[in-house]
Amino acid sequence: MELRELVTSRRKKLRISQIELAEMSGVSERFVYALEKGKMSVSLEKVIAVTEALGLDMKFEIAKEPR
Repeated sequence: MELRELVTSRRKKLRISQIELAEMSGVSERFVYALEKGKMSVSLEKVIAVTEALGLDMKFEIAKEPR
């Protein structure tokens, strides 16, 4: 699963808006929108902030990916 799909899926499961996620993670609303649409290259620091706000363990998600 791609990062954008993972973030969108988790956000919807938690029933929070993109605006709420942006506020929770300290990034802009535009960043969350672009991340979910796959329209921007992202910094690791911001990705970590967003995934932590969603309670996602990226080490686990990365380990699940087939090699």
